[in-house]
Order: sequence, then C-alpha cells, then structure tokens
Amino acid sequence: MVIRKEVPANGVVDVIGSTPLVALRNLVPDAQFSVYGKLEALNPGGSIKDRVAREMLSGLVDSGELVPGVSVVVESSSGNLGIGLAQLCRYFRLSFVCVVDARTTPQNLAVLRAYGAEVHVVTELDPATGEYLPARLRKVRQLAEEIPHAYWPNQYGNPLNALAHERTMREIMTQLDQGVGYLFCATSSCGTLRGCAQYVEANGLSTRIVAVDAEGSAIFGRRPAARLIPGHGASVRPKLYRDGLADEVVHVTDFDCVRGCRLLVQREAVLAGGSSGAIVSALLGMAERIPAGATCVLVLPDRGDRYLDTVYSDDWVSYQFGVDAAVGVTDWAEAVPC
Repeated sequence: MVIRKEVPANGVVDVIGSTPLVALRNLVPDAQFSVYGKLEALNPGGSIKDRVAREMLSGLVDSGELVPGVSVVVESSSGNLGIGLAQLCRYFRLSFVCVVDARTTPQNLAVLRAYGAEVHVVTELDPATGEYLPARLRKVRQLAEEIPHAYWPNQYGNPLNALAHERTMREIMTQLDQGVGYLFCATSSCGTLRGCAQYVEANGLSTRIVAVDAEGSAIFGRRPAARLIPGHGASVRPKLYRDGLADEVVHVTDFDCVRGCRLLVQREAVLAGGSSGAIVSALLGMAERIPAGATCVLVLPDRGDRYLDTVYSDDWVSYQFGVDAAVGVTDWAEAVPC
C-alpha cells in the first residue's frame, strides 16, 4: 500500500473548500440516474459559508484594508455565515459583531460566542414587511455607522459571495469524470446560485441549475410569509439575484425540509441541515422527469448537529406539523409524498 504524504496546512483558512463529492446511491430507490452530494459540512466551520467568509475577508486583510486588532466586521446572519465570519475574524484577529434574529438556533448562538463574536439579537419584526431581515439590515447599518473602523461585507450584495461559488462549481467539475446534468442548490443570499450559474455560463456547460427556494420566500417574486427553517429563502430579494440564473425553480415547504433531512440520514447516513433537506425533497419531486443516465449533484450546505432541537427533534416536528411521532419517523418520512 502506498501512503501519500500530505503537507500540513498553514492554518484553518487553507482547509476551506476542497470538500468531498460522494455518491448517494440509496437516496432515490431504483433511480436510472446518478446522484452525488457535495458535503459542505466538512468545511472547518461546518458549512458552505466558510467559502464566502474567506472570499470576503482574506483579500482585504492581505491588502491592508482590514487591520488586525483594529478593524471590526459587522454582518447580518441567521447562523452559518456568522459562524464562518466569526472563525475567520478570530483567525485574522479582527473583531466581529453579528446581528441575528429570534429564529437563530441556540446552537448557532453558542458557536458564535465561542469564537468570541459580539451577538446582537433582533427580536422585533420589520413593521412594513412583518419579517426579520429588513430589521436586521437596519441594525447592521446603524452599528456600521456607530462603530469605529467598521466594515460591512454585505453578503446579500457582495460579488465576492458569488465568486466563492464559481470556485465551488469548478471543484465539482474536477471531481467528476462526466458532466453535470442537474445541479441543485438552495437559495438565500443567492451567492451559490449566482456563482454556479456564472461558471456554467462562462464555460458553455449544458448543466441545468435547479434553484430550491422556500415557500414564503420572496426571492423569485412570491409574497413573503413566515418560515421556520433559518438560512433558507429570504424575505427580500437579494441584490445578487438576477433573472435567468436558474433553469428551474422548486419551492418547498418547511415540512419538506424536515422530511428530506430525515430521508438523507436514513438512506445515506448523512446528517445535514434544513436546506439540505429542501434540496433532497426537490430532487425527489423531480425524479420522474430526470432522464436515465443523467448526473445530478446536490450542494448540501451544512451539517445537522445544529438542528437537533428542530429538524431532528420528534417533539418539535410533532408540535410544528401535527405529525404523530409515536407512529415512527421512518413511517411518516417514507409515506408522505413530496
């Protein structure tokens, strides 16, 4: 056996990205097409947002625009980007202020504080829209104006967010021997969607981009409504959005997210977060329309241990959706159609 010697990484920044692409052979029973999952949970901060945090900060640190021990990064996040930024700010010796809202999970808040982030929780909804995001953004603008040496990356409008995911798509293409017929990605800031779509367009690929959005999200022109799963969908259309990024849009419910997560862990032993469940449900809903021999790639954004009190809690699922947990999770997950 040949043992390949690996060179140690210089720091946590250097191990962001290059996440594995794994075959998901049991996810769609009797499928005539191939399914692969891009496991973004294996980034050091636990999600795909590590890529965005690196892209938005590292260049500014290298150029001297962000100064260790002086600069303060201020951003709005429902969890994953906040954690990615908190990790990078700790590494670069930058201060970090994260504005979250009342839906942010206790696990995410604990992780943010463990990295040393200062956390501001917005508890009042925006009166005009009835949503948290506009209120969070107002708080970010206020703090950025008040705090000396503050910098707001603005994930919702920063083109570096999309650039990070051009690199994600490039990775996927180098990991597969064959082309990608369908790429499924969840939408929130639209960074993943835009970056992957830009790579496909620039390289003349035939990949169909499937954007998976939440019921109650305003990204694709629907009226915003209450949502339970943080980090999936948005109550206002992000500036990174543009028409034509997606070849197909699939809207899924909160219960679809839960069901997709449960099926993913049951069939593939992949414990992933709520937006990954949305992607799984979207794939299952399209399965009959996907041609034989096609290759599907699911970009699975984060890990499931931050959702143990929600998506993976039988009591929470029973309370939110009226599902009788006593019947057994496997029974309702397998029985309820997407």
